[in-house]
Amino acid sequence: MSIAASNDALLDAVFMREALCLADEAAACGEVPVGAVAVHSGRVVGRGRNVREGDRDPMGHAEVLALRGAAQVLGAWRLTGVTLYVTLEPCAMCAGALVNARVDRVVYGCADPKAGAAGSVLDVLGEPRLSHHPAVVGGLLGDECGERLKAFFRERRGRREGRGVRETR
Repeated sequence: MSIAASNDALLDAVFMREALCLADEAAACGEVPVGAVAVHSGRVVGRGRNVREGDRDPMGHAEVLALRGAAQVLGAWRLTGVTLYVTLEPCAMCAGALVNARVDRVVYGCADPKAGAAGSVLDVLGEPRLSHHPAVVGGLLGDECGERLKAFFRERRGRREGRGVRETR
């Protein structure tokens, strides 16, 4: 591995850890623990964490919020040169937003076998008929990202079962 490649891998891990911190903030607020950071020229230009429950917003996904922040900072909706780091594989809505924003690269933590749109269930990011195709890297700190989700849902199921209500998923 070259020095440049090892530096890139180290930077990827640093930015994914920042996304993990945002996921922890989401969990502390009762949201599904997903965090995202948008990076341009080595600096964070957008941050997001899930806020769907608290904001009662179906578009309150971490990726969407990070993209909105990046667009404001960069003063453009075309986010060329941006890498988005997100703890969970993007869903179809978020993958569509990433394509439409012209994001260069998407790095995600763990796969989403139920709703992932970067190759698990769908492959919106690689759809050949679309006009843009970000580079995709999956599995970065995947175990850490996945464990946060598992712990969140384990705890949530425990609370529901304690009240005599069972989760239907």
